[in-house]
Amino acid sequence: MIGLELKLLQPQVRASAGKLEELLHPDFYEFGASGRRWARPEIIQALAGERPQAGEANATAEDITGVRLADDVVHVTYLSRRDQRAARRSSIWLRTDTGWRIYFHQGTLAETA
Repeated sequence: MIGLELKLLQPQVRASAGKLEELLHPDFYEFGASGRRWARPEIIQALAGERPQAGEANATAEDITGVRLADDVVHVTYLSRRDQRAARRSSIWLRTDTGWRIYFHQGTLAETA
């Protein structure tokens, strides 16, 4: 799951609605670092429409871990950094008939130490 989580940080994956549809569970939702609740169609549209600004760094992940909660459920946590912003992140991945897909994600702003 860690590899799949890291794929979601890659600009070429984020910019592709098709790739996002493969990774996001049909019932996916997210509580963003902004506090907004995002449904699957909204997050796919928002991410696919992202255009990195010149000089803007890609997001990175630190202290990433995955814990199997059940045979078909994995909880992934990490600290993301992008420019001067850091967030604690938590994702729930489910194994489906089509492979592992992210079901839930939450980001909470963190100190940038």
